[in-house]
Amino acid sequence: MPAVITIRNLRKTYASGFEALKGIDLDIERGEILALLGPNGAGKTTLISVVCGIVNPSDGEVIVDGHHIQRDCREARKRIGLVPQELSTDAFETVLATVKFSRGLFGKPRNDAHVEQVLRDLSLWDKRNSKIMQLSGGMKRRVLIAKALSHEPDVLFLDEPTAGVDVELRHDMWQMVRRLRERGTTIILTTHYIEEAEEMADRIGVINKGELVLVEDKAKLMRKLGKKQLALQLQSPLESIPAALHDLPLELSKDGTTLTYTFDAQSDDTGIAPLLKRLSEQGIDFKDLHSSESSLEDIFVSLVRKSA
Repeated sequence: MPAVITIRNLRKTYASGFEALKGIDLDIERGEILALLGPNGAGKTTLISVVCGIVNPSDGEVIVDGHHIQRDCREARKRIGLVPQELSTDAFETVLATVKFSRGLFGKPRNDAHVEQVLRDLSLWDKRNSKIMQLSGGMKRRVLIAKALSHEPDVLFLDEPTAGVDVELRHDMWQMVRRLRERGTTIILTTHYIEEAEEMADRIGVINKGELVLVEDKAKLMRKLGKKQLALQLQSPLESIPAALHDLPLELSKDGTTLTYTFDAQSDDTGIAPLLKRLSEQGIDFKDLHSSESSLEDIFVSLVRKSA
């Protein structure tokens, strides 16, 4: 399937000389959910701003559904919905009026049924005649999402959409994201809640210091960079790992009560059976054991440290 967004050698250097983006190459597939992860200042928002036509790139090109973001900006922008980080809304307008106005800005004909459905999906219909200044922060965030969806975009950018919002809104939003993906909408999100990326995304992109460190299918990434560990609670503390076991990937806790064995869960031979046999030969007994697996957060932290 052809990419809905193609990014090639994208660079952005500000007047101060700061390089926010350094030669980004990325293809975003139609209908996928791509999570962009990175620390503060990594370049996530700059990348989104360039693709959405808000910030001009210093070099490179962006094609959105066959339309160049600079040479054919109107057609490219029509296909994109953006939910920005910052809460900036028309304080004195009603919810219904501002969402209808957003739809008109993109040259879309009036469609009251669509606007109503968007507001109902976001639990805003009861607030449709309220002025935005009267809404809570969470409700204002919902209005931003409604405005982004008003013109039925093919691509939706969610820039830290759940930052500072309540659990109910987060739940509603991810339900809506799933429905949009089922309809074929491509969704790109940035988030600091890595468990959301782990649950929702098809692919994970990691950006750090303006460079795209990695873009990988989530399941493949977890298999490739994830690891499993077996922690054994020892009957008696050890002062150190016996020399006869130095060839094994073992770590001893500071108090000497826990041995941790790291292994590849995808391998046909995890080495656990030989490990337990060799521990017995060394007279090392354990009273309990449990296994754990690397989370996406562990992998993300590791990648950012490595790139730094």
